[in-house]
Amino acid sequence: MKILALAGGISLLALLALAVWLWTPDRDRAALEAVYLRAPGELRQVGPWRLHLRDTGPRDAPAILFIHGFGSSLHTWEAWATALESTYRVVRFDLPGCGLSDPDPVGDYTDERSLQLIVAVMDSLGLAKASIAGHSIGGRLAWTFAARHPERVERLVLVAPDGFASPGFEYGRAADVPASLALMRYMLPRPLLTMSLEPAYADASVMTPALATRYHEMMLAPGAREAMLARMRQTVLTDPVPQLRGIQVPTLLIWGKQDAMIPFANADDYLGALPNARLSALPGVGHVPHEERAELGLAALRGFLKATQGK
Repeated sequence: MKILALAGGISLLALLALAVWLWTPDRDRAALEAVYLRAPGELRQVGPWRLHLRDTGPRDAPAILFIHGFGSSLHTWEAWATALESTYRVVRFDLPGCGLSDPDPVGDYTDERSLQLIVAVMDSLGLAKASIAGHSIGGRLAWTFAARHPERVERLVLVAPDGFASPGFEYGRAADVPASLALMRYMLPRPLLTMSLEPAYADASVMTPALATRYHEMMLAPGAREAMLARMRQTVLTDPVPQLRGIQVPTLLIWGKQDAMIPFANADDYLGALPNARLSALPGVGHVPHEERAELGLAALRGFLKATQGK
């Protein structure tokens, strides 16, 4: 009996130790802003949203608005933005509840709400039109915005865009968020997050400690994890083909051929539906080409922007 009691005590201590290791509280917002905010003016009130928004490059240059993907932030575009901002006005922002942007004030993370946000961002910056670029779910928002607001879009750049049905995401119904995933609200140690992010890159070495730290700390911003879960629960996909067929602006698809998150085969679905699209397929690259091999996607993007200027 003493042995059993001792074993039970050791097991309880092990469980407590595991719980302490897994427990991951929010980071202090001021501490995050001290690291990831370039200037206080980047925090802007846009309609009901308090956003982290970065607006660089000549104000009279053609504008490109970048929309990041799930669990990401405006920092994901750093390499492309730095390369483009000498000749383009580059606008990027954290979606509500992502990065340094506050959660949505009414907890609405539907695509409809996000489209209203994009309109509000453009209006607040005096942008009647812009090229819109989006990655993953940001790609879905970008092409949906182009379909709904064609008068506001000059060109469209879709980087491994979301939108077609896949396992766990059917048309017409919200995805089921497993309880194990919901636990990330309380338990998100960096090693576990790193393991979950590595498959997004064909070359796992791209997930450096610095990059892992940035993703981890952005997800620990106050309210960020609740917002991520809410966005998943509120996402309802519809068949994208009818909307895609109506998009007439020049469109560039940039897709890593080793994408393990959204299959490269979906590129053919987009090419078949979009009237004016071209594809830049990147061999040996995963789901986040603008981070993994920024120079490859950037070359394709530069060529596209130059070829379609004024069209």
